Amino acid sequence: MDLDWKSPDRDWALGFLGEHIGEGIRPGLARMAAVVQLLGNPAEAYPVIHVAGTNGKTTTSRMIGALAGAHGLVSGVYTSPHLQRIEERFAVGGQPIHPDGFVRAVADVAAFTTFGVEEGSLQPPTYFELTTAVAMQAFAAHGVGLGVFEVGLGGRLDATNVLAADVAVITSIGIDHTEYLGDTIEAIATEKAGIIDGGVVVTGDLSAEAMGPVRERVEETGASWRQWGTDFAVSDARRDHDGWTVDIDGQYADYRGIPLRLLGRHQVDNFAVAVAAFEGFLGRALDDEAVQTAAQTVTSPGRFEVVSSRPSVVIDGAHNVSGFEALATTLADHPISRWTLVVGARGLRNVAEMVAPLRGLVEQAVACAPVDPAAIPASETAAAVHQELEVPVEAAESVAEAVDAAVAASSASGGVIIAGSLYVAGEARDHLVGQDGPQADVWAPPAGWDDEYADEDDDEDEDGDYFGFDGGFDDT
Repeated sequence: MDLDWKSPDRDWALGFLGEHIGEGIRPGLARMAAVVQLLGNPAEAYPVIHVAGTNGKTTTSRMIGALAGAHGLVSGVYTSPHLQRIEERFAVGGQPIHPDGFVRAVADVAAFTTFGVEEGSLQPPTYFELTTAVAMQAFAAHGVGLGVFEVGLGGRLDATNVLAADVAVITSIGIDHTEYLGDTIEAIATEKAGIIDGGVVVTGDLSAEAMGPVRERVEETGASWRQWGTDFAVSDARRDHDGWTVDIDGQYADYRGIPLRLLGRHQVDNFAVAVAAFEGFLGRALDDEAVQTAAQTVTSPGRFEVVSSRPSVVIDGAHNVSGFEALATTLADHPISRWTLVVGARGLRNVAEMVAPLRGLVEQAVACAPVDPAAIPASETAAAVHQELEVPVEAAESVAEAVDAAVAASSASGGVIIAGSLYVAGEARDHLVGQDGPQADVWAPPAGWDDEYADEDDDEDEDGDYFGFDGGFDDT
């Protein structure tokens, strides 16, 4: 594209990144290493915690960021994909980066990568490689005290694995993305364990099959391993009206009566992993009051997020079998017993296998497809859901129409659960909450910011790169 270097704005930044969606998924670290070298390795300016896992890694990353903030440390947290606005991927101090900061970081990355491609020292990078570079650059520009980077997919060959992490975290390991990671737990564990490179390693509740490859990598690199159930654990979790009251046994201290304000029992486990990771980063016990503050204030949009009531409407990012198993556990423990499912999927998902854990928990469903070239047609999703769950299913033309149909069909005492893809979650959230919902706070630009980078139309809707195929390693 014709880059207007004198006055880049948000549309320009989205256009530059969007041009690279067609590069697709190309595993390997050579391009990303070259990008980092061109940028002068901005991530060397701050320590890094690197988070992988089949499920739970986005929320765990946000929890680590919240713990850092409660201890007085400004964090930069990189997650993917975003639900509504691309700035969500780059959180500083617990809030999405200001659009001006996003534009400036993209401009920096664009200048160096364009030069590298034109001179022949760099192959065209993928969309995900570029957003990873933008995160590194943006966090350095904001002077963060900690960078928390979520793996896009797998670990060993993910673009984020050029980082030299102080702490590596593996939240969980299950069957997913078999076309890239292998079709056994051992193979997938080997890929995820590829982020381990010495330092401290924290692992969640892993199966025996997953532990073997992780143990081999730990021994190979001489890492210090903090294991679930051995070095830290959840000793008690009591449900209350807006979340959980949790007791965690840490490596350096025990933390009692933690008021975690997230729904879903799996979030308790995620918080324990986050506590262990931040203990490992500091090398000491955490401040009790700071742990309480982090638990009370951390948010995770699109993760069993209640967005309206009567009927209760919940958005959840479950998009694989283990995610739906966690969702089923949460629904089974919920006071609402009559649920209408809104479901859409993308990629190579086996929809019937994915939704199977919800058998007996939903009484009807509405199928849809997100705005995405890789989306599974709503009619195919409807047929698979009907066959597996044996409930009435209709197909809708869009996510918004599916949500409206489900709300209309649900009783006031019932509930609507929206799941199947983070892209579906994003479109549903946009429809129900809007672009400027309660999570849409922004991080103010630093003092001395050059106004020439300001975008005068920050509220303009996103264009096609939001729910299209990412061209990178986004675990969706």
